[in-house]
Amino acid sequence: MTSNLFGAAIFGCDGARLSPDERAFFADANPFGFILFDRNLESADQIRALTSELREAVGWSAPVFIDQEGGRVQRLRAPLATDWLPPLDHVDLLGPNAEDGMRLRYRIIAHELMALGIDANCAPMLDIARPETHSFLRNRCYGSNLDQVVKIGRAVVEGHEQGGVFPVIKHIPGHGLAQMDSHLDLPRIDVSAETLDNIDFAAFRPFADVAMGMTAHLVYSAFGETGPATTSASMIRRIRDDLGFTGLLMTDDIGMQALSGTVPERGAASMEAGCDVILHCNGDLAERIALMDRIGTMPKASQARAEAALARRTQPQDVDIAALKAKLAELEQGRGA
Repeated sequence: MTSNLFGAAIFGCDGARLSPDERAFFADANPFGFILFDRNLESADQIRALTSELREAVGWSAPVFIDQEGGRVQRLRAPLATDWLPPLDHVDLLGPNAEDGMRLRYRIIAHELMALGIDANCAPMLDIARPETHSFLRNRCYGSNLDQVVKIGRAVVEGHEQGGVFPVIKHIPGHGLAQMDSHLDLPRIDVSAETLDNIDFAAFRPFADVAMGMTAHLVYSAFGETGPATTSASMIRRIRDDLGFTGLLMTDDIGMQALSGTVPERGAASMEAGCDVILHCNGDLAERIALMDRIGTMPKASQARAEAALARRTQPQDVDIAALKAKLAELEQGRGA
């Protein structure tokens, strides 16, 4: 691990390989990590080379993140990785075997990610589905029942950790009631504080010990909020104090239109609210430079949480992936337990 302060960002990169300018920027900025998207994924050898380049640029084994939920939100597809049903559809298919089946699913996903040099996945998604949940989110959920979401979410965490991949719980403190796509608009949640506390927020309390989590770009009006949780100091305090989350707290993508202002302004507002690290997925190098100029390195408390998260990095357990896939197929067919 580096002995330097971490830049308070997780950055994307432009393409399949780093440009000299990107390499120089990352070396100077020392971001906490990196995140990959379709534009970065061409072949297995290329992805391994890119993840190595990213880590070489900062001089330490920085985590490399991806969104590999399965279904619509799945950056790696065949032949690079297994194609999966949307999570909610897979849960329905597995029926009473959902907990065991989803643990296997994400253990297989972790294996496929690690083989490419990727060691952090933005899952599990602990948002609780409702009939009115926006379609951009609904089939990415694990269920509409609190107990089910918690049980499956824990299995997903275990599958990742058994495979040496950091899980990232999201979207704290709960995105399931959103009726707008926060990539495009700012959803407003108008239900009572009691409903939120007993259902949506309650899904995250059992995961207070997970190493990393991601905020929700939502307004929770029951608490007198007028802006998104990501940039609200009172909501970040609620995540820390009421939900008890002790891990590294990253923003959802700072480029989403649920947030207002310029990207540097959004990043600064999130840091001031108490987020530990800014997730910047898109935009050109100039935008990254402008953001970094504004947010700088992590505050002392955030640095400590980052170091604590990294200290929980695990080595993958030896496993027969073919046997796991066969077991998962049995569970899907209603056999086994």
